Parts: sequence; structure tokens; C-alpha cells
Amino acid sequence: MKKDYQRPIDFKQGRVDMTHGAGGRAAAQLVSELFARAFDNEFLAQGNDGALLPVAPELVDGGKLVMACDGHVVSPIFFPGGDLGSLAVHGTVNDVAMLGARPLYLSASFIIEEGYPLADLKRVVESMAAASREAGVPVVTGDTKVVEQGKGDGVFIATTGVGVVPRGRVIGGALARPGDVVLLSGSIGDHGVAVLSKRESLDFETTIESDSAALNTLVANLLAAVPEGAVHVLRDPTRGGLATTLNEITRQSGVGMLLQEAAIVVKPQVDAACELLRLDPLYVANEGKFIAVVAADAAEAALAAIHDHPLGRDAARIGVVIADDHHFVQMDTRFGGRRVVDWLSGEQLPRIC
Repeated sequence: MKKDYQRPIDFKQGRVDMTHGAGGRAAAQLVSELFARAFDNEFLAQGNDGALLPVAPELVDGGKLVMACDGHVVSPIFFPGGDLGSLAVHGTVNDVAMLGARPLYLSASFIIEEGYPLADLKRVVESMAAASREAGVPVVTGDTKVVEQGKGDGVFIATTGVGVVPRGRVIGGALARPGDVVLLSGSIGDHGVAVLSKRESLDFETTIESDSAALNTLVANLLAAVPEGAVHVLRDPTRGGLATTLNEITRQSGVGMLLQEAAIVVKPQVDAACELLRLDPLYVANEGKFIAVVAADAAEAALAAIHDHPLGRDAARIGVVIADDHHFVQMDTRFGGRRVVDWLSGEQLPRIC
């Protein structure tokens, strides 16, 4: 046997132990055989404690740097339509894109519980790497820690995303104005119901899959199709769902909104599951949809651009921004009435993302 021979990690039967986070040979081997191999790119290959990154052209031209961070603790880790790894990429890429930025790089920090199956860890990491490549946003630096058994819950992932926004582009939650049109890029409730159905071992006639997806290319399509400045707000309705996110926007902008319930798309199987579980889909988390508040004269072009993308086929105009000192979100119902759509009260679905 060669003097420097090291037995390969047993990813089929092995489990994470404390040495994998201790900074020694076992930790280096885990990084080399799993993380570095899966996320392989020129920046990660530098092998340093951080990554040396080139200056983006937008910054040279007077643009701004955008940074977002996220923690991912979804339970169960694997669910229909996704898993913790892909979700970690999608969530952070989308947060950067919601500022009108071009996502460039990700960092990833893994907190792993002692005893966690290495096969499952490999599956999470490889899924994250695939999502990163598909989004075009590499993981360029990271960290791994191991906690004692019983002091974690499998795997937690913390991510940071960095992107750039061109000079002069300002998109944010405080910029909605009366007369603006509210667009939604697709159906709601898919992610939350998919996770909950797996968690509670619920079987439905039709499989309900998470909508988890990276939205950066869809946002780029939208921004390229309308005049600069026509898109005022972008926001992805994750925890708390559509209702909570719209309330965040109205409070931040000092306006109200009037929605049309009939325009909000809920898939029949999601609607049925919500009725069974006594959930309101307006408050159920999404991971692959966004809200766009746009100037009225650009709304038609904006909606067409969203429709042209595979992730935006079910996009719809769902309401308008109105003047309202109380900052209420109101909704005209299918039955001809009108009601206030309030903030989420309490925690409807814990550990959803």
C-alpha cells in the first residue's frame, strides 16, 4: 500500500462524524471528494479561505453591488420537485434578482449533524451544484461545520449571493405608486403544499410538486422588454405567501392595493389540498414565483415578456396599486364582495424553506 494512500469516503454506507468538521485530514477529504468535486469552478479551485473575483463590467460603468443572504432549514430535506440543496440556490439567486440585479456568485455554509448519512449529504450537494450550474451562478467559496448528534436536524445551509445592478436602475419595495399594475408570474401555493404533503405523508391523486426555481433569467426577460424604470417593485412571495408579501410592499411604499381574486391562479390540486388542510393558498409559501409592480403603460409588454418564458406561462395581472392611507391590501372576491387581505397571523407552515 502506498504511504500516502487514503481510503475513499464511503458515500453509500458512511455517516458524518465529528472529524469531518474538525479541520484535519477527514475534513479536507470531505471537502475534496464531495464539495470541491461537485461545485468545481475556477474560483473555488483557488483553494483559499475566500475567492478572488473579477470586477463586473456593470461596476466599472457605475453600477452597484447587490448582496443577499439566506438560511435554509426546510423539513423534510427532500420533497416533490426539489430538496434543500436546490432550494438554497434558488432562494438566494432570486433574492438578488428581485433587486433587478444580475446574480454572479454564491457562497455556501453547511451545518451538518453528526451521524447524518453521507449518501444523503452527497445527494443534497450534487443537487445544489446542478441548480447552481443551471442558474449560471457558481458557488465560489464555502464552509463546513459538524455539530453533535441531537444538536442539529440533518443539514442546514446558509448562503450568500452577490450580484450587480446597472447604473441608474432602482427597484425596491418602497417604489410602488398609485396607478401601477400588479403582476404575478404564476400559480401560488405549490411549494408549501408539496413540502407539507411530504412531511405529513399525505397522498393525493395528482402529485403536487414544489415550484422551486431560479428566476434570474425570467427577470432578465422582463427588464429587457420594458423601458428602464418601468418596473418599480420585484418581490418573491416566499414565507407568508402572496398576501404577506403584498402587505410588506404596501406598508413600505405607503399605498394600498386592490386585487382580483379570479385572476390569481391556484392549481386545482393545490386548492383541494389547501381546503383539506384548512390552509389559505394566499398565505402558502412559493419558491419559484415573483410579484412585479410596474407602470401602467408598460404592463402589457411586461406581462407578454413573462409569458414568453417557460417559468411564466401562467402569469397574470392580479390587481392595481391605489392610494390608501391605511395601506390595506383589498380583494374583490369571486362572489362579488370585497375583503381585506391581512398579514399572516402566527406561523402557518414552519420549516418551509
